[in-house]
Amino acid sequence: MLFAPAAFAAETIPLVLQTQSGAHHFDVEIANTDEKRTVGLMYRRSLGENAGMLFLYEPPQPISMWMRNTYIPLDMIFISPDNRVHRIVERTEPFSLQTIPSGGTVKGILEVNAGVAAKIGLKPGDEVRYSLPATAPVQ
Repeated sequence: MLFAPAAFAAETIPLVLQTQSGAHHFDVEIANTDEKRTVGLMYRRSLGENAGMLFLYEPPQPISMWMRNTYIPLDMIFISPDNRVHRIVERTEPFSLQTIPSGGTVKGILEVNAGVAAKIGLKPGDEVRYSLPATAPVQ
């Protein structure tokens, strides 16, 4: 069963991507349950300039995603267990059923608007900083 995005409260947390060009701040929604991870950013027609969605997994594991029912081209940033950028997939194709693998063990994936990674000079090994509120455990 798929849930419409409105079915979830849009709890956001601050997230920082630390690159050679500096700290880049985002407010991201947390996808920390199976239901939220299943829906993700599907059906959305827009995403704020400094917004995104952080998919979290416990335990860290290889992950594959796709763009089914996703209208927005996105950059996918795969996050290693040590909070570093593991892999970046830029400018994903909306509605594609092609799987996008993490290429290794990750604890999360950050989705942001297409072009953000290039704009801020994001590279593998860059730091990803965020803190989860006590009300947002990974399930």
